[in-house]
Amino acid sequence: MNMQNSEFLGSNYFLSNKVSEVLFYEIAHPLPIVDYHNHLNVDHLATNYAFKNIGELWVSSDPYKHRAMRINGVPEKYISGDATDKEKFIHWAKTLPKTMGNPLFHWSYIELNNVFGIKTILTESNAESIWNNCNEQLKDHRFSAIPLLENWNIDTLCTSDYWFDDLSLHKKASSQAKFELLPSLRSDVANNISLWKRHNFIESLSAIYQKEIITLTDFQSALSMQLLYFDENGCKLSDHSLDGGFEYIPTSESLANRLFETWITNQSLSNSEIIQLQSYILTFLGKEYSKLGWTMQLHIGAQRHTSSKLRNLAGSSGGFAGIGQAANIASICFFLDTLDIDNSLPSIILYTLNPSDNQAFATLTGSFSEDGKSGKIQFGPAWWYNDHFDGIKSNLLSVANYSLLSQFIGMTTDSRSILSFSRHDYFRRILCNIVGEWVNKGLLPNDMDLLKELVTSICYTNSKQMITNGK
Repeated sequence: MNMQNSEFLGSNYFLSNKVSEVLFYEIAHPLPIVDYHNHLNVDHLATNYAFKNIGELWVSSDPYKHRAMRINGVPEKYISGDATDKEKFIHWAKTLPKTMGNPLFHWSYIELNNVFGIKTILTESNAESIWNNCNEQLKDHRFSAIPLLENWNIDTLCTSDYWFDDLSLHKKASSQAKFELLPSLRSDVANNISLWKRHNFIESLSAIYQKEIITLTDFQSALSMQLLYFDENGCKLSDHSLDGGFEYIPTSESLANRLFETWITNQSLSNSEIIQLQSYILTFLGKEYSKLGWTMQLHIGAQRHTSSKLRNLAGSSGGFAGIGQAANIASICFFLDTLDIDNSLPSIILYTLNPSDNQAFATLTGSFSEDGKSGKIQFGPAWWYNDHFDGIKSNLLSVANYSLLSQFIGMTTDSRSILSFSRHDYFRRILCNIVGEWVNKGLLPNDMDLLKELVTSICYTNSKQMITNGK
């Protein structure tokens, strides 16, 4: 049997031809990174945090790894429990070799190689050595939070921030870094009324507003005030997690007033009434974003309620969610059209966790428009369970086939880990290989000026303009 030996994730991984190599090394790779949606710890960046060990940096807060460890039978103590960082790292080392075929196998090797110069697969047998090697390097100031990020040639980062977060930390971090750190508003709690009590949302909003919130008008005024606070601190994006397929019911202001007062008083509304009130609030927020020139991100399709046991042990973002049903396209269109009719439709990024929605979401980019505005509606990058080789490729092909690839806004990490910025390199290689294969097959001209403009727009220009221009 003839077998071709290939270097595992060598310098040209994913690049199958010379055109792809030129596109990647001469055009895509040198471009700065704009990561417009992530969950980095802002406190770590404001203080230029020095990580205690590789377990804290790489394992303890990564739900991707936690999920794989659970599938591998690792006891929860060594995942989200009270085990030491080293114990959690060792159990990840036991799990990693079993992730072959999963993107974690690639990501983990790339991260250890690119950041720490470790060119071997982490296993149980070498875990102690790699633990010591990484921890020794982490003692160097070049491995604290900001220098680690600067190694990725970052231009702009937009973190995911709660309504009442201290946004001065972003300016503090930016003053120390070579990149700009901006907030984005994670708006979920405002329009998910079932979360208000758990988060003391109305009470906290009242304290900021300096007035007890009793009516829907009070509520809207207080939200608008906080939106201005975010806007004044450089925010240009909001984000809503719309779990399941997303249900939307247009609701009049008079009905919303009654439903709001009922919910504030005794939290007793039918499921249909909850959807109506939440739909009204979401519409109100969309209109406010439009006034401010923000981009509204809609993450649709997660099935977050799976194991109650794991939710109690690991918290609501512990890595145990699943892919929900296909999106209700009619509801999405109804929502966007409600805003559009009122000339209040902000720029929108649609993300789906269910890959069966890819083509449908891509077609929606041409279903709403604004004179002189390119990319008004975007089908966002492959998200969460889809940001692997096949998922990224499928996402790009859907955009190319049903939309305009030249308007695509590129990759974002949606991650809590500083090391996850290797995924931009991963994405750019896949993109350049697709374009290079098209050229080799005669499906695109071998015109480097045209190809450079395409790759540069996707990897940098479109996402940078989205943030700097607002609209």
